[in-house]
Amino acid sequence: MAAGAPELRTASATYRVFLLSPADCSGRRALLLRKPDPGHDLGRRLQGDAGAAVGEVFAFVSSLYFRGKLAYARAFARPPEGVAGIHVITPCDGLVSPEAPLRARDLERYGRVPVDVSEPRYRRPLVRHLEALAPTWVETEVVLLGSVASPKYVQLLTAVLGDRVAFPSDFVGRGDMSRGGLMLRCVDEGRELAYVPLVGAVRHGPRPARLPPAKAKTPR
Repeated sequence: MAAGAPELRTASATYRVFLLSPADCSGRRALLLRKPDPGHDLGRRLQGDAGAAVGEVFAFVSSLYFRGKLAYARAFARPPEGVAGIHVITPCDGLVSPEAPLRARDLERYGRVPVDVSEPRYRRPLVRHLEALAPTWVETEVVLLGSVASPKYVQLLTAVLGDRVAFPSDFVGRGDMSRGGLMLRCVDEGRELAYVPLVGAVRHGPRPARLPPAKAKTPR
């Protein structure tokens, strides 16, 4: 590691919570769920009064990437007692639980708001929730599972949390699907990634080599 670069952190932190970046709520798969007759169970539940869980909906919309983020966060979150270990960033509702109900009208509303620091409908609720939660994270490392190449998450998170917020160093240079596959493999292997603080980190880099084929699981 270059001189002056942030030191890598491993799984040694006492407490760790995860922030998951949102799925693209305006894309083809989101539009499929919003159809009046989506033709499958998730879409029908999303259209109903009770809705469907945010995590389940975003995993469908984003496929491998969000599925990997959610599985990884569930495997490795270590929150303080009484504190949630996983929060999902949304386009205009700040932070929500992955179990929070989402309805078709909410998904449509999300699809109309750009995830951009210049957009107040995105920025204001996220900052408000971060400021409310920050006192509960005094001794906690907050890990972003999302893109670090643009300021859309980095700028707001570091403005509130400073060097308490980190990200997996192996994310640099990887595309979304590669990150998703990496996290699912880590869950299967029980292996937590190393993290580096967002403040001062190198957030751009060459694309790493493809992940080697996963080892076949031994039948039980």
